[in-house]
Amino acid sequence: MRDEGVIKFEYEHQREALPRESVADAICSLIAWREILALTGLVGQDRARYEGAGYGNVSVRLGRPGMGLGRRSFVITGTQTSGKHCIGLDDFCVVERYDFDTNRVVSRGLAQPSSESMTHGAVYDLGPQIRCVLHAHTPVLWNRRRELRLPETSAQVPYGTPEMAREVQRLYREGLFAERRVLAMGGHEDGIIAFGRSPEDAGQALLTWLARAYEQDCRPGAELCLR
Repeated sequence: MRDEGVIKFEYEHQREALPRESVADAICSLIAWREILALTGLVGQDRARYEGAGYGNVSVRLGRPGMGLGRRSFVITGTQTSGKHCIGLDDFCVVERYDFDTNRVVSRGLAQPSSESMTHGAVYDLGPQIRCVLHAHTPVLWNRRRELRLPETSAQVPYGTPEMAREVQRLYREGLFAERRVLAMGGHEDGIIAFGRSPEDAGQALLTWLARAYEQDCRPGAELCLR
């Protein structure tokens, strides 16, 4: 039985409308890239996949780069909004704090925090230069992760947990995640995480590695037909 989209942390959530003046600019760029991911099937909802649950989420940092660990606030798509064709401000929430030791998230917004909020927080804690995180689902790239030598979290570590957050940080310390800016989630079927200095930067990293995965299926003189 799959548990796609299930929130695995405790959270304190203040249900309130997000102020447009403080988040609108960041969200507009993020929505644009979320639309690209939706059009390419990297984010969405399909009755034939994952027992019909929505998959994929996106976030962007808010505030000053130098905020302390666990307090690098970010705006993220709300839980189970991946299947929506059009999203706006009300489909996001702000995660203000996250604590791996207590497995707790503090957030606000009309939408509840994504089940991957803890993992996004772990990526932002890797360095102040990281301003965007994209979580996509792509069988093509995930199945080619080893040929492409992508860093990979342990298959025994479930998504959305403090253990996953620590796995992400371990891979970054080992250097390969820092270099490639993309990792595969070994225990989360088709799950890929990419980061960058902006939504465009993170999106380019994700699409570049996806193109390299497709190259593995293409041989000289052969056709590569996407359906």
